[in-house]
Amino acid sequence: MKKTIRYVLFLPFSILYGIVTGIRNWLYDIEILSAEEKKTTTISIGNLTVGGTGKTPHVEFILSELQSLFQVAMLSRGYKRKTKGFILADETTDSLQIGDEPFQVFRKFSDIPVAVCENRSKGIDQLLNLYPNLDAIILDDAFQHRKVRSGLSILLTDYNRLHTRDSLLPGGNLRESKKGSRRADIVIVTKCPSKMTPIDMRLIENEVRPTFYHPVFFSTYVYDEPLPLFMHDTQENWLLGKIKKKNASILLVTGIVSPGMITTFLTNYSTDIRSLHFRDHHDFTPKDITLIEKKFHEIENPEKLIMVTEKDAARLIKDNVVSGPLKYHIFVLPIRVEILNNKETAFIKKITDYVAKNSGNR
Repeated sequence: MKKTIRYVLFLPFSILYGIVTGIRNWLYDIEILSAEEKKTTTISIGNLTVGGTGKTPHVEFILSELQSLFQVAMLSRGYKRKTKGFILADETTDSLQIGDEPFQVFRKFSDIPVAVCENRSKGIDQLLNLYPNLDAIILDDAFQHRKVRSGLSILLTDYNRLHTRDSLLPGGNLRESKKGSRRADIVIVTKCPSKMTPIDMRLIENEVRPTFYHPVFFSTYVYDEPLPLFMHDTQENWLLGKIKKKNASILLVTGIVSPGMITTFLTNYSTDIRSLHFRDHHDFTPKDITLIEKKFHEIENPEKLIMVTEKDAARLIKDNVVSGPLKYHIFVLPIRVEILNNKETAFIKKITDYVAKNSGNR
């Protein structure tokens, strides 16, 4: 009902927004506005909807497959960072400087160049100046960034809110028309149920595939064992089996678009899950930490822990944000991407073959 009211209320603005974005894309299509060609292979990962399709885990998945074969880097604009210009992540960097998602990637891939720059063209040039032998640069959230011509474009769409069933901003969540999906080389339906049926896959594939020639893959999240956020402040471990055995209570603290999948997963291990949800990319304040601490202490069960996502961990790990005693109880639930329907090898081959064929440094 709320969705319908929003759609009707903002319909005139959505039409105007569609005209503006449509003209912009048309100007690029007929090359009145030109896209730059870069001297390295680029892989763009993005979406048509606003947030929440799983870009960062898919960036990590692709980086993990390419890093042993090629020299790769990752470039993002660094959404909601407190800085400007080009910044290359190093051991002194935090989420305030480069944004929570690039910082999350850097924590996992510290041996891969991770950089941010609001101007993607300048960012690519800076990376190539620093690392002239790069085989590929992964461009995070760059589907609408048409000033740079991406060599391979991967479009993500959430299984629970397919772009084909959405409408333009502000009445809906689409950044541009659904027709924009035709620019993609590969479409991935993300956050799928792990036991998705072949019939369901076929129906959705036919719905989201821009043309007959577009390959469509389906991915899901796999959750690994929880890890302490502050390694030096706790000797406790809360493996999933232990949570279930002790019937531990969980305070799930999230600042992401859709925490539903995590909640559903954790119900397999705990019958007492309390949720504290903040807006996406929320920058935690001392007041928030006080609230988290209050909610945690309200749980009477002595066997209890605080669970956060990797994205939220990137913001919480900043110095002096979390009080000493609370650090002992905070654990991170890692996620990774798995391609369904026995298509993971085929997907990886498409990516590696593309880089091998187009990289000038192979």
